[in-house]
Amino acid sequence: MASAVLLEGITKRFPGVIANDGVNLDVAAGEIHAICGENGAGKSTLMKILYGMQPADEGRMIVNGQEVVFSSPKEAIDLGIGMVHQHFMLADNLTVLENIILGSEPTLSGGRIDFKGARNHIIEVGKDYGLTVDPDDLVEKLEVGERQRVEIIKVLFRGAKILILDEPTAVLVPQEVEELFRNMRDLKAEGHTIIFIDHKLDEVLEIADTITVIRAGKTIDTVKPEDVTARDLAELMVGSELPTPETRESTVTDHVVIEAIDACADDDTGSPKMRGVTMKVHQGEILGIAGVEGNGQAEFVEALMGMRPLTSGVISIEGVRMKGWGTRQRREAGMGYIPEDRTRRGLLAGFPLWENAMLGHQSMEPFVSNGFWIQPEAGREHTKKVVEQFDVRTPSVEVAAHALSGGNQQKLIVGKEMSANLKVLIAAHPTRGIDVGAQAAVWEELRHARAAGLAVILISADLEELIGLSDRLLVMLRGEIVAELDPGDVTPRGLGAYMTGAAVQGGGS
Repeated sequence: MASAVLLEGITKRFPGVIANDGVNLDVAAGEIHAICGENGAGKSTLMKILYGMQPADEGRMIVNGQEVVFSSPKEAIDLGIGMVHQHFMLADNLTVLENIILGSEPTLSGGRIDFKGARNHIIEVGKDYGLTVDPDDLVEKLEVGERQRVEIIKVLFRGAKILILDEPTAVLVPQEVEELFRNMRDLKAEGHTIIFIDHKLDEVLEIADTITVIRAGKTIDTVKPEDVTARDLAELMVGSELPTPETRESTVTDHVVIEAIDACADDDTGSPKMRGVTMKVHQGEILGIAGVEGNGQAEFVEALMGMRPLTSGVISIEGVRMKGWGTRQRREAGMGYIPEDRTRRGLLAGFPLWENAMLGHQSMEPFVSNGFWIQPEAGREHTKKVVEQFDVRTPSVEVAAHALSGGNQQKLIVGKEMSANLKVLIAAHPTRGIDVGAQAAVWEELRHARAAGLAVILISADLEELIGLSDRLLVMLRGEIVAELDPGDVTPRGLGAYMTGAAVQGGGS
């Protein structure tokens, strides 16, 4: 079969780092080709080169038999390549429609933008591929999963025949993943070529026609899914066996660390979004909260951390009501927070790692002196320990956060929170976008912290992770707790049914 994309000897160097070191990739036309590799392996850099976002230092690219050198994404788009990035490339202050057509505006006679035609096309594309969105919604109001749908629709709207999908299932429940995979197969049947980056190896094995593994910037192997197992792929990627999130022994005590009683909150438009949430988390317990994106989990987390006011109800820590407490006061009381969107809430991208590693804890020891003065050297030493313990791939703690791969950014955020002196940790998608080795390390840290008495509220789109790590599971649907489940009695598919409302149970906690 002819090659849609052929990359030969692609090399890309950054200061102190060789991101791609002579990478070879051959993607056949009309196939779904998966690329696997641990964080910092060079996958995203390679795709940015193919998409015209960065130039290669060495090597050549051939697209549909034509050797190309892209100087911008527009040139790649014009040649039929579209990319859905791991970090969404959307303008928050524009509507869904405006984001989708930006740079490819359809026009009427006289040069006027054809908004009506664009709106109809967006709705049609969304219905065709199960990615329905409201074209008139402001992007800043959308949840993470909804933003991803906009990105995918944007690529399809522009007529791409070669699609690059970077972690497209990260925020989807199993039923939605199945629908996405059906759509991908339909696109393949229509002649599209799909390059698919994913850390979930079972998904890779299910959907891919061919799999290429990249490690430390080099091509390690290209295999067929029928010839390997998930364990084989994990060993190719990181040299270790595929980890499991399963937690067996119970460490739950009777001591309640954090509690919500009839907690209600509105969204940014003033509409009720969180409705009478009641829950409690004990010392040594991981409470998992499952729910399709947009069903109130984000508002619940923001209310817990003092970023969104309650309209009614109570949230307390160790019996003390936190009414009127800001985020700093809650952190100083022992609350940690891993945000669901690291680029918007977790990092200052242009600042060095050591400053980012202090964020949220900068008013506490060991980062302050005399209750006021920041101690840079303490920050640097702390960050070095986080980098080592959580395997953050970086040449220095002085490097700006934006220079790290997405997975290494996530490991830095998880590490800085897990290394703090916490009573409760709010962990929203803590392993999103990280490789199997780093995922296993995060799971192990959560287990150790749980055994040491940490109370954890875990929100994750990885339902196997949620089931495997949690002591109890709550399901949120339309802002309410609709079910409490025993992780030992539920499967990912069964949990997905509760999340979508297909299964019903009396609420409670």
